Amino acid sequence: MVEPMKTLVEELCSKACAGRAPGTEGGLRARQLVRDALRGAGTDPIEQAIGGSKGANLIATLPGDIDRWVLVAAHYDHLGGNAQTFYPGADDNAAAVGILVEVARGLAAKRADGRGVIVAAFDAEEPPYFLTGQMGSEYFAKHTRDAGVSVDGIDLMICMDLVGHALGPEGLPGDVRSSLFALGAERSTGTSAIVDELAAKEPGVVVRRIDAEVIPPLSDYQPFWEREVPFLFLTAGRSQRYHTPEDTPEHLDWTKMSATARWLESMVRRACARPEARVAFDAKKRDDASTLRTFLDLVAPLASLSAMAAQGERTAKDLLAQCDARGRLPDALSAAPRALVAALESGLA
Repeated sequence: MVEPMKTLVEELCSKACAGRAPGTEGGLRARQLVRDALRGAGTDPIEQAIGGSKGANLIATLPGDIDRWVLVAAHYDHLGGNAQTFYPGADDNAAAVGILVEVARGLAAKRADGRGVIVAAFDAEEPPYFLTGQMGSEYFAKHTRDAGVSVDGIDLMICMDLVGHALGPEGLPGDVRSSLFALGAERSTGTSAIVDELAAKEPGVVVRRIDAEVIPPLSDYQPFWEREVPFLFLTAGRSQRYHTPEDTPEHLDWTKMSATARWLESMVRRACARPEARVAFDAKKRDDASTLRTFLDLVAPLASLSAMAAQGERTAKDLLAQCDARGRLPDALSAAPRALVAALESGLA
């Protein structure tokens, strides 16, 4: 699994792709590479032109037993470059595209039971298109009919962004560095239980839930959240190389990426096979307790090494004790987990 994934990622990060800005020569080259990779994985993607950005989404469908869908997605564009330098975008987001292709390969070889699967490589996620009508995922959410599906027919949207790096510097415990955060499971009935069931079942990655509101919407899940489509956002957060020319393939954790691909295929299969006729979205649900437990799991090994980590551990324990039976903090304290997560991301970047 590593070699085809590594080959695709390195090609996407090459000078020939020049940062993969939508509509540029490098962006078109990247589109061709992703299209060819998805075809080689056994799918038949259509090209959905976006318009103003001159970008295009690549959408493949793997029909299931019923006309309901699980969407798994990652954006393939990046920041482009200039005559002096370019932004390779290995972690953001070539690594996720490599994982996406491997998940598609597994699902094409053996179809999931129950729901069908939509595999989407979105274009135009980065500025200046982010959160505009020309953002690839926003355009797809408005025009799902182009792929022969309905946005109302999607029971789970799984988005990947910044999933290629190990968490924190070398020397930290393996369970910390192999962490991958899952945001948004609390917003749909039963999804949290599935993520928790699978969380540590794949050696090489540990999936840890946190509430979707601990960060602002930062990727392609946002258009689906707005439309009250159940979603799950997988990320390892921003590293020190985020949006810099140093975001190159040699800094990726290929073992973790391979494990993430295997985990995600299992997650998609489990989501496809859910017995519910339709997965319910819960717009008001908040799960502060899971955020705090994840924070504690990560800082506990560091508390003896850092006074800041020890203080964070004490704060998180105090907050966890104030969560109600639903896992929710009092509204007056709702911003506290965001501050802890921001500090954790900064400390482990």
